[in-house]
Amino acid sequence: MADCLFCKIISGEIPSTKVYEDEFVYAFKDINPLAPVHILVIPKEHISGASEITAENSGVVSKIFEAAAKIAKEQGIAGEGFRIVTNCGENGCQSVHHLHFHILGGRKLEVTMG
Repeated sequence: MADCLFCKIISGEIPSTKVYEDEFVYAFKDINPLAPVHILVIPKEHISGASEITAENSGVVSKIFEAAAKIAKEQGIAGEGFRIVTNCGENGCQSVHHLHFHILGGRKLEVTMG
């Protein structure tokens, strides 16, 4: 999608600090980290959000979680634990309309539902 920030990051039009990439997934450090480790994991295929996951494109979610497990191990947070979060839509505080998952770790995270 031409005007999508994350599509531009995947294509290299916008720089990022890549931590992982394969055929299906791209992962990079968040520019405004909320934890010592804060990485975004996104599908290379443009899907606008969790509400747009279908039988035809749902396989990418398993690829994202496979990548997240590898990334957590590489970042040294798998043993102590980490959080994976996705936001969906305006009320879910989704700021970029490209499906993405946040990996947060490196410290004890507070329980919030705010």
